[in-house]
Amino acid sequence: MTLEVLENDYAVYKFAPEHTVNINMLSGDFFSVTKTKDELSVIARENMFNDCIKTESGWKLIKINGILDFSLIGILSGITAVLADENISVFVTSTYNTDYIMIKKENINKAIKVLLLNKYDVIA
Repeated sequence: MTLEVLENDYAVYKFAPEHTVNINMLSGDFFSVTKTKDELSVIARENMFNDCIKTESGWKLIKINGILDFSLIGILSGITAVLADENISVFVTSTYNTDYIMIKKENINKAIKVLLLNKYDVIA
């Protein structure tokens, strides 16, 4: 399994649930928008928004390369268990095709080393 560290730095932005985000203004290799009755969350490159309620900056994204079939079991749990054993916290998000693991920038080098030691191929 190949994991790829995306180039940019990312943030998680929290907005009020009634807020609207013009997704046409979002650019780059990744962004995600999730809306619930309680909030609107956006994962995007750092410094994209200044009108949010809260921002959690300083994330790197690791993409699981390839298309993951919905019947596959344990992909994320295997990766996150290896990272948890080294006290590396994660924030995970998924698309239809694959999963993305967010890791704080200060832990990304340690995470890459741990993943390599556990036989994951990592493109950094």
